[in-house]
Amino acid sequence: MAAAPNFQSDMRKLLRERIIDTGRRIVVAEGWGAVNMSRLAKEVGVSRPVLYKEFANKHELAEVVISQEVDTFLAGIAECLAAQPGDVVLGIRAAVEFTLRTGADNTLLKAALAGRTAPDTALLPVLMTETEPVLGRAITAVTLMIRGQYTLAEVGDDELAAITETLVRLALSHLFQPTGPIDRAVGQIHTVVAGAFANLPAR
Repeated sequence: MAAAPNFQSDMRKLLRERIIDTGRRIVVAEGWGAVNMSRLAKEVGVSRPVLYKEFANKHELAEVVISQEVDTFLAGIAECLAAQPGDVVLGIRAAVEFTLRTGADNTLLKAALAGRTAPDTALLPVLMTETEPVLGRAITAVTLMIRGQYTLAEVGDDELAAITETLVRLALSHLFQPTGPIDRAVGQIHTVVAGAFANLPAR
């Protein structure tokens, strides 16, 4: 017999999703400085105590909002790798191009990087310097994707992890602080990654 739906759990999930969506909408429209717990509670239609049961503070909300955004990027990266099943370097190149082009049009990223007012900068460390939810998750996830898609039996775990970390750090650097056309950035990262795989010691 199938388990009966847990109404309370479902409602809490819907509430949490509504809070996240509302927070994201405010960030995109007005910047991170416009987000505060009182306003969130009012716009979502719940009391502040109920809101605090889901998110203890703005920082926790920021991590979840960004984590969901990262999931969207990771799904696209997986598709790019799968579209180049026979060539890891071409697969990575496609994934890098997808990341940079999608990021250039991403409204949340644009709002976070715009820094319309001083409080907006509180969102930047979550994006650019904290291990989670962006850098650490991306390195781990992309490493697993590459290993799963291409096997690469000749590449050790430490070697693959090092290549992937370099790749992710380069891509994020170009994403957060672009200094030229996307095609140029993709070409630069491609050169580094191709060289890294070509220079691996023989096993």
